[in-house]
Amino acid sequence: MILQAHPMGNTFVRELAKGLAESGLLGEHWSALDYPEQEAWMRWLPASARRQMRRRRLPAEVKPFTHLRPWYELGRLFGPRLGLGKWAAHEHGLFSVDRVFHDLDQRVARRLREKPELQGVYLYEDGAAESFAVARRMGIRTFYDLPIGYWRAARRILNEEAELSPEWAETLRGNADSDAKLARKDKELALADSVFVASSFTRETLQECPVPVRDVVVVPYGAPLPIEDVVPSTCKHGEPLRVIFVGSLGQRKGVRYLLDAMTLLGRGFSLTLIGTLPSGDCAPLRAATKTHRYISSLPHDEILKEMRRHHVLVLPSLFEGFGLVLTEAMANGLPIIATPHTAAPDIIEDGVEGHIVPIRSAEAIASKLMDLKANEDARRAMGAAAIQRSGKMAWSGYRRTISELIKARL
Repeated sequence: MILQAHPMGNTFVRELAKGLAESGLLGEHWSALDYPEQEAWMRWLPASARRQMRRRRLPAEVKPFTHLRPWYELGRLFGPRLGLGKWAAHEHGLFSVDRVFHDLDQRVARRLREKPELQGVYLYEDGAAESFAVARRMGIRTFYDLPIGYWRAARRILNEEAELSPEWAETLRGNADSDAKLARKDKELALADSVFVASSFTRETLQECPVPVRDVVVVPYGAPLPIEDVVPSTCKHGEPLRVIFVGSLGQRKGVRYLLDAMTLLGRGFSLTLIGTLPSGDCAPLRAATKTHRYISSLPHDEILKEMRRHHVLVLPSLFEGFGLVLTEAMANGLPIIATPHTAAPDIIEDGVEGHIVPIRSAEAIASKLMDLKANEDARRAMGAAAIQRSGKMAWSGYRRTISELIKARL
């Protein structure tokens, strides 16, 4: 039996929990929050708060195994609304993301001592060090999930980018971690019996790790099932090719290069940006939100509808563990343009469901967009291939594959 723990309950966390439950491997699932659908008092929360909570709804199959540690995460989510934003300060704030992860890690470590019959523990980056130390002493198998690439590779790439794009350096927040936090990441890797990653790129970044990393397993995330009647959008004669980007608007995502590509293209192309702005002041990004169509946030189902109104999704990331927006766009009939520093090489064939372009190349992005604009039939065929490909990447396959791999390692 497996104990799985993650405070946020991201999509891939919930899907793994469901897969473990379906396969009879789930012993316990620990998280911070679970949306209580039948609780009448939730109706009194503001709509934005209800949306936040709905994102935390655990699958019905997982609920019988669930234990919650809600208080620090509630403080992180709602403290800023009460004027307590400083309490969520990076690493050291009472309600920081790090405090949320560490609190759950400490509780899981205690739980492992209480449940020596557990065979394995499946934990995530920044929330595994104490639990893994206890598990190794008890002979419990340690499974580690690295959702984004290894930190030394990230630091190298983002430092290079800060020099190349100094006006965007303020948005490169990935290098703010303390030495203690980075040492903790390495400790987690050293204590892991198996490391699960979602892309070949993430696996490659682990080559820069100085500690031995055992048994690295690549399992790409799943895709939402395509809507039955979804078809690629038509770009009529005289219409602009509608390009969409979804994600945080920082330079780790390569936003500058997409904006530069749009400048190179000029008329005949339009861009929609959906995502939160990073803290700090970035003049070119501020200008872009006024030049292009900008939406700060939307419910997930509305984002998918926006995708269907567009012709292509671009994700020019410099450092990405996977990029779930890629499979979501494919399921909604969009060809994708992405870099090899995402899961794109794992999930598409270049030139069939989309295009893979080098990082930091506005020219390559512009060239591919021009090709898609000039060849409407080819673009629609590419969108149809994306739908077909995403249909073969259902989350049910991810759940089955990763559960079988875990079972084989117990």
